[in-house]
Order: sequence, then structure tokens, then C-alpha cells
Amino acid sequence: MDPLLTQGQLSGFLLAAVLITVAPGPDNLMVLALGMARGRRAGMAFGLGCAVGCLSHTTLAALGISALIAASPSAFTTFRIAGGAYLVWLGARALRKARPPAVGTDSTVPVLDLRRLFARGLIANAINPKVILFFLAFLPQFVDAARGRPGWQMAQLGVVFTLQAALIFAVIGWSAGRLGQWLARRPRVGVWLDRLAGGLFVALGLRLIVAR
Repeated sequence: MDPLLTQGQLSGFLLAAVLITVAPGPDNLMVLALGMARGRRAGMAFGLGCAVGCLSHTTLAALGISALIAASPSAFTTFRIAGGAYLVWLGARALRKARPPAVGTDSTVPVLDLRRLFARGLIANAINPKVILFFLAFLPQFVDAARGRPGWQMAQLGVVFTLQAALIFAVIGWSAGRLGQWLARRPRVGVWLDRLAGGLFVALGLRLIVAR
């Protein structure tokens, strides 16, 4: 059997994936807030990390591990609390370091900081149990069982989802950074942008922790 996705599978899945990714949600809201607060390169780095984190969920779904996590209340709760706590920690750091950014310094963000932002985006997405459940429910809908190798089909779908998410998050981060640069020229706006980003991370983390 042909192991590659058909054109019908790919086009239908890509349309659904784009609509889901651009809809307001935790990931793109975090990318938006971070881009406004820290600049377009920071927003794009974090967004790329979030997108690459989707590959971990793809692997879990393709191997059937996501189903085991979803079926285990203790495992799911562990992921939920860990993911929420991590977001709260990120938000607390942003609130503690809130400061007005220097105008026009976006292009000088240290490479090390960009790598850290990428890693934080990746971890924030990878340990989010709601994303695990989403991939478990979403990917199989576009698998053609008659063509065989469902795990391989889901792996291909997950890569497609990751690529389109990376592009969309990059656009969001870049656009937010441009807006943030404009706002940063206004007195004290930079501090409030950092506080907005930090507060959003804390709120999303607490929401994940208390969710049922």
C-alpha cells in the first residue's frame, strides 16, 4: 500500500490545521504577548519552539502512547499540573523582570536568549496535556484505514501540522514585535507589555492546573 498521504488527505487536513492554528488559543496568545513585550525575534523564537513541540505529540499519538496517557487519570493529572506550573514559572519570571525595553534593540537579542525562548516554547507545548488529547483526537480523523500503516500516516500529518504552525506563529511573532516596537516608544508602555505577557502566562498556567 502507498505509505504517502493522498492529495485529498493533505488538502483537507491542511485547511483544518490552519483554521485551528489561527484561532485564538494559548499558544498564539503567548507568542503574541511575548512578541509585543520582547520584540519580533523573541516572539518568533518562542513560536517556533511551540510549533516544534507538536512533533512530540505526533510521536506519542503515532505510537499509541497518547491513548495510554488519556486513559490514566494519574498520568494526565501529572502532565496537567507540570504544564501549568511551568507556565506560571515563566509568567512569574516575566513579571519579576518587567522593564521598559530599549527602542530599536530587537535585532540585538542575544542568540543564547533566543535559544532559551525556543526551548521554553517547546517545553510549554510538549508538556501540555490538552495538546496531547487534541492530537489524539484530531490526527486519526484524517487517517485512511484502508491504506494501512495508520501510525505512519499520523506521523506525516503531524509534520504537516508542525510546519504550518511554525509559519503562522512566525508571522504572529513578527507582527507582534513590530507593534511592540511602536508601543515601546510611548512612556512606560514597555513595562506594561512585560506585565501583560507575564500575567497571561500565569493565567494560562493556573487555568491548566485547575482544569478538569
